[in-house]
Amino acid sequence: MLVNLITMGCSKNLVDTGRVGTLLAESGFEVASELSFDCGGIVVINTCGFIGDAKEESIEMILSACKAKADGLVDAVYVMGCLSQRYRNELPDSIPEVDAWYGKFDWRGLAADLAAKYEPDAAEKPAVEADSEVPVSAYIKIAEGCNRFCAFCAIPLITGRYVSRPVEEVLDEVRRLAAAGTREFNIIAQDLSYYGRDIYGGQSALARLIDAMADIEGVEWIRLHYAYPADFPYDVLEVMARRSNVCKYLDIALQHISDKVLSNMRRHIDADGTRRLLARIRAAVPGIHIRTTLMVGFPGEGDAEFDELLAFVKEQRFERMGAFAYCEEDDTFAALNYDDDIPQEVKQARLDKLMAIQEDISYDVNRAKIGSKLRVLVTDENDDYYVGRTEFDSPEVDPEVLISKDCHISTGSFVNVEITGAEPYEIIGRVC
Repeated sequence: MLVNLITMGCSKNLVDTGRVGTLLAESGFEVASELSFDCGGIVVINTCGFIGDAKEESIEMILSACKAKADGLVDAVYVMGCLSQRYRNELPDSIPEVDAWYGKFDWRGLAADLAAKYEPDAAEKPAVEADSEVPVSAYIKIAEGCNRFCAFCAIPLITGRYVSRPVEEVLDEVRRLAAAGTREFNIIAQDLSYYGRDIYGGQSALARLIDAMADIEGVEWIRLHYAYPADFPYDVLEVMARRSNVCKYLDIALQHISDKVLSNMRRHIDADGTRRLLARIRAAVPGIHIRTTLMVGFPGEGDAEFDELLAFVKEQRFERMGAFAYCEEDDTFAALNYDDDIPQEVKQARLDKLMAIQEDISYDVNRAKIGSKLRVLVTDENDDYYVGRTEFDSPEVDPEVLISKDCHISTGSFVNVEITGAEPYEIIGRVC
């Protein structure tokens, strides 16, 4: 019996989908991850409930799967994840064609229920094939939940309070993966800055974790995602600067720079604090690439506040940046206390203007790499190029390196590449 696992949303959902897949494989299911329904079988959709667009994409995927079921292309549709966690009482009545609904945290129950209902023969498909391919890159989720309660964000309503995984538990997972052949470890949490404070007497354990992780044989790259600007654990910067296998990369969502907007957002930091934070990061880790996320159109953002944001982006010249327009989320502080009174067309115009500025900055950042030699992890290939990433590039969201096919390169290997060309969101090179 085949189970097709479809993941919507962020890398944290990919981790949960992988856990479900492991349990199903151990129970004897054949597991696939296809966005189409051509492979048939049972469809499990891990949904996202973060912002309006993500919720809409999840709903559309569920409806498409239900139509495929009605057309006889798939046998059953199961739904899990953030969206179903948040709207567990409403969704079953709205989409009764779904066979069963699960939340974000009861994925073990989903796997057990599928095994009980379909009774696959575990002897027919071993959990790990002798020649199975071990992923060279993995996401490691070190905590769940969030205590920040930013005005716009529904994540604490979905995931609950912050819960860190113990250091040794995380290290054991990394050891197992590294021994099996994984080389790149992307460390993720809703809020890396808070890691360990809930279980280690209020003290951050992020630096201790990353330093110990860097000692594990086979760990080539460690990359940090989703730090929070307030209460940032500065001691992790010393580890990043000292350890060659900790990537000079930090994903830290700043959202805005206007004091008025930051206060309305309940971000626990102001403009001066944000600038001091960025200056300290760059001074501690020369050459670091900072990825941030910014928001436009939040209540209270007038033309002056938006102009301040534009000036901030030009001033900081972030190596990596994404942005999105504010979308009111049910039951958040903003939804309950502010009027979402900025027209959608104004939000979109601001977003377009912001990203146009960032495109020019990204082009300059990439052009500055021409002539340099960078270590690249090769992840794929197409008809014209091998495709890879540098330590400054996170999977899926950052620029790729297109490597000319002058010689054979194995996917999953590290090679030294001389950069010969650049575009805003990719660089071009050859093996040197």
